[in-house]
Amino acid sequence: MKRRPIRGVLFDKDGTLFDFAATWRAAVEALLDALAPGDAALRLRLGGAIGYDPHSGRFAAGSPCVAGSGRQVAEALAAHLPGADPRALEAQALAAEAGLGEATLTPAAEDLGGLLGGLRRRGLRLGVATHDSESAARRHLRAAGVHAHFDFVAGYDSGHGLKPGPGMVFAFAEATGLAPAEIAMVGDSLHDLGAARAAGAALAIGVLTGPADEEELGALADIVLPSIAAIPALLFSELFDEAPTA
Repeated sequence: MKRRPIRGVLFDKDGTLFDFAATWRAAVEALLDALAPGDAALRLRLGGAIGYDPHSGRFAAGSPCVAGSGRQVAEALAAHLPGADPRALEAQALAAEAGLGEATLTPAAEDLGGLLGGLRRRGLRLGVATHDSESAARRHLRAAGVHAHFDFVAGYDSGHGLKPGPGMVFAFAEATGLAPAEIAMVGDSLHDLGAARAAGAALAIGVLTGPADEEELGALADIVLPSIAAIPALLFSELFDEAPTA
């Protein structure tokens, strides 16, 4: 693989820093229970609207829960709930997330803090670009004890647009003084990898800790890894002649 001058790594959050299904299944189940109490048919329709199968407990790769914003999830649910206010549904979804998501946060690497700290010690700038809200993202990073490792955190409400648009990558570049061509973008969905491509990032890295499989991610990824645990070996063994400097 060609060596590239990577100075920063921008991570998606859910499905990338945290295993998606292990972290969010309980919150989605709680939300469906609240919206369709005792109505199995409606529960199934609502699950289908957001790319979640209540029978198997699996998320579809194209689920708005995976790649969309909280607002997009609420709008998808509202289409099956006549008279429902999407803004109220968004608030309800955020409440379910706050109640259960933090309690079930499951890092996608065994020692997430050690992994991120190791990247920082090698001089890399780190960021998060998520379709969760910025406040929720910061809360989850603090709950996992890794917030201090990041130079930049952006959510769907941070004013940089949504992935696969390039805005979050450009904002990370501006915040850290890097060029997009010095940044690796890491994510579990085509939205993440599309953002890397749109911004002209140096490297688009797919990970398999979300619903998408290797074949799907391979359409846009330079490389697909089992999880972020493999990133240090990739960067420092294959891409660098020596450690980068800040």
